[in-house]
Amino acid sequence: MLIRLENITKHFGSLKAVNQVSLEIKDGELTFLLGPSGCGKTTLLRLLAGFYTPDSGNIYFGDKCFNNIPPEQRNCGMIFQNYALWPHLTVEQNVAYGLDVRKIPAEEKKERVREALATVRMLEYAQRTPNQLSGGQQQRVALARAIIIRPDLLLLDEPLCNLDTRLRLAMRDEIRRIHSETGLTALYVTHDHSEALSLAQRIAVMNEGIIEQYASPTEIYQFPNSPFVAGFLGEIDWLEGKIEKCEQNNLTVKTGNFLWQITHVTHTYKTGTSVQIGFRPENIIQLPSDIHDLPANTFSASIIQTIHMGALCENTLISQTFPEKKFKQLQLTSPLISKIGTINNFQIPPDRLLIFPATEKK
Repeated sequence: MLIRLENITKHFGSLKAVNQVSLEIKDGELTFLLGPSGCGKTTLLRLLAGFYTPDSGNIYFGDKCFNNIPPEQRNCGMIFQNYALWPHLTVEQNVAYGLDVRKIPAEEKKERVREALATVRMLEYAQRTPNQLSGGQQQRVALARAIIIRPDLLLLDEPLCNLDTRLRLAMRDEIRRIHSETGLTALYVTHDHSEALSLAQRIAVMNEGIIEQYASPTEIYQFPNSPFVAGFLGEIDWLEGKIEKCEQNNLTVKTGNFLWQITHVTHTYKTGTSVQIGFRPENIIQLPSDIHDLPANTFSASIIQTIHMGALCENTLISQTFPEKKFKQLQLTSPLISKIGTINNFQIPPDRLLIFPATEKK
């Protein structure tokens, strides 16, 4: 079902938790609300669930305004951080609970419980109680209970935050698979950018009650529209500078005594404008030692620290070109990684540099 929010505002006393938010979740789409604690994402989720009523604006399920529809009439499935399973009921009984409330006939209920448990791969655990299950298994049961009612909207409130790293990664795959199989319209709230980037079809990044950017994971990571979005989606280094030259979408920016070439530009700039440029660790490329024709944005630096992280290696760089900065650089782990103290040439491709007006808040 298509879900629309139009200019939604919600206050709690003097705090404006959600401020004029508009958002459209397409039918069958898995959308993420991503942001730091206190940004308004859980409030927005609860507004959709019907636990809160907006102070202004409208919420639509399809073409119908749902502002004053109580939670029990919204046909929303919800998955909480703590799973919220009944400890005295079996897995089968927990999953069937929503159908019991809806007074579904016994035969249909039995078949739908079986289908839901099969979807989450928990059929063999049907007669166990929650305390006999692992955290990941409990989360699967919570998923089954939410999808069995065939909700118009599935709401997930940081459902993986209580799982360890291995289970969290496994459950990401399960959520992706289950969403693909069911085709449910879903909204997933998290502060974990890696969850959002790996699962979402679209991401809404929230900050202080507003949506800063709403786009696909690729677009929002590679082309953030603000320093806040850029920083929240991953590690980034910033430098202050001024525009030296503007040629259509190609800019030359001077930071200290170094000139940067930038080719992906979304703002309009004038010569002399103060700006900030940013780049991510994975976009710093170590050049071969035998290269003679150095490309744009090449600088020399020495490696002062190396941290091995399995498949990846994180280097800390210092450069006389930028004496007050230390840069982190990511690359695939390899026997050819330079030793600490080695001076190498590094380059940042012109289309991988981000640029924003210097007055914007990081």
